[in-house]
Amino acid sequence: MGDVLAGIHATWEFDADSVLIRFERGIRTPRLLQSLRERRVPHAALSSVTLTPGKRGTVVLRAVPRPGADPLLEAAAGQLKDGCDPYRLVLPAERETLAEYYADELRARLGPEAGEPADRFLVAAPEAPMHFKAYDGRASFDGDRISFRWFWTGASSEKWKAGDQTFPVTELSGVEWRSPEAFEGYLRLVPRVPAPSDPASATGAGSSACGPGAGLLTSTAPSAQPLEARPARADQDPAAVIFGLGYGPVHESLPFAAAVLESVRRKQSAPVAAALVSAGRRDPADIAERIRHLGELHQAGLVTDDEFSAKKAQLLAEL
Repeated sequence: MGDVLAGIHATWEFDADSVLIRFERGIRTPRLLQSLRERRVPHAALSSVTLTPGKRGTVVLRAVPRPGADPLLEAAAGQLKDGCDPYRLVLPAERETLAEYYADELRARLGPEAGEPADRFLVAAPEAPMHFKAYDGRASFDGDRISFRWFWTGASSEKWKAGDQTFPVTELSGVEWRSPEAFEGYLRLVPRVPAPSDPASATGAGSSACGPGAGLLTSTAPSAQPLEARPARADQDPAAVIFGLGYGPVHESLPFAAAVLESVRRKQSAPVAAALVSAGRRDPADIAERIRHLGELHQAGLVTDDEFSAKKAQLLAEL
């Protein structure tokens, strides 16, 4: 299309295969959108396009992403207020006809996969390095490792006993983000393997206008670690930092969570792909070992039921 549609807080530029969303830096623009700056959304990442009446003489054009296509929304898990939704473009009501035209143009470019969840992230995550200040420590992410450095004024005794922590993304299965506007908001890492239930034995290798009135505890990836193996409270878990008034605001902690989640998923895909590569006929002992390893990946949630069944049958056929 090559056209530009300017709205309140954002401008959409329509390209042949994507929409480039640029957010304004004005004082009225939510800080989350300011921090994102711009996002390129491929048409393949969208499931639908809507146009609805807005507040005070406006209309809202919204591109609805496919589930699993955007790491930011996966990390947010429904906890963002409408005003901080990066897929909404608010326009004056007199531009409704123009908005409807662009909505129809976008709908015409959606493919047959639009109704299905995405099998990988299609929208880029915020880029590392990143850091933010939580209530009980400082969180940093360099693209490969997440580090928590505790503050003596806020960290619990359990975290002090465990010491500062560093977590390679290869040892994680996901991340949980609870909005700082929710009661007891936090960012919590989900390990891939069970850890000791005693935090002392663990080892390590802000209010925002964008949060909901009451956030939900959500996990953005299946955990291989039983919940009972972790401390029940985030303030006692060395794999978590907690938020507070002015600490861990949405515009800092949510992009951080999205970047970690994207890195976890991306680095998981390499060993899974390697495990599924066919290697011709092998010794029966080798086949048995490969099936055992495949079963471990399946149990950890890194291989789907269909992938597990298909590859197991393929390996057995090599005997």
